[in-house]
Amino acid sequence: MLFTMFTAGSLNSNEIQADATQTKVSASFNFKKEAKKLRGSNKQLKKDIKALEDKIAKKEQQITDHKSKMDGSTNSSSKSELAKLNYSGKQEVIVDNNKPGFSDSDMSTANGPWQKYGNLDSMNRVTGANAMLNQSLMPTAKRERLFVNPTGWHNKKVKGGWLYNRSHLIGYQFTGQNNNPKNLMTGTASLNSPEMLHHEMDVAYYLKGNRNRYVRYRVTPIFRGNELLARGVQMEAQSVGNDAIHFNVYIFNVQSGVTLNYNDGTSQVSNQ
Repeated sequence: MLFTMFTAGSLNSNEIQADATQTKVSASFNFKKEAKKLRGSNKQLKKDIKALEDKIAKKEQQITDHKSKMDGSTNSSSKSELAKLNYSGKQEVIVDNNKPGFSDSDMSTANGPWQKYGNLDSMNRVTGANAMLNQSLMPTAKRERLFVNPTGWHNKKVKGGWLYNRSHLIGYQFTGQNNNPKNLMTGTASLNSPEMLHHEMDVAYYLKGNRNRYVRYRVTPIFRGNELLARGVQMEAQSVGNDAIHFNVYIFNVQSGVTLNYNDGTSQVSNQ
């Protein structure tokens, strides 16, 4: 029986050159494939970066717009004095140099975290909400649909969406109070967000930073006379032991392009 032995020397030069060429082509193909994948990844990364940049720019503009709305201030602090104020272009004004009206006893944490809601008045209007906020009060359950109709609730679609929100005095994210009639008022979309939400997010961020943090919090709807739609809302907050959270503001219950009838909450589009 004969065996044929093949060695490198038995391959002719053409065969060796063909193998080398095939190896080079395969390597070139793999390189091009990887390069194409990298270009695709870079393209998506650029899109993601652009989206984040746009989001940051939008947030910065919202902060700038919000600060511009806070240029005004008032020394009025009582409900009756605030009720006399008329909107003049600034939706939010600082009250009493931004100092919350809490006494030393109001700031005590001896009773731990708590929440209290005033009874509805004789006209079924919401009256106010107080709390000593802490992480332990914050809900984990998803918020359910709102169905309570506060006084002045005559909602309709306007430019940009619905005119009114069922505005929580103390935001759901703080205490989990949702369809509590004592915690809901008829508020315009702009009163609810960004105006109230801006302050609520500052408080929430602070509370989530440490479970031992407390914030004294009070929100008071302001009605003029026997009107059913609030003219605005006063928000006060003070962190315990420091001034990380410290504000006292009044937010007008208004909506751009809409004239509101505060007697009953009906409205007329004035400039779409």
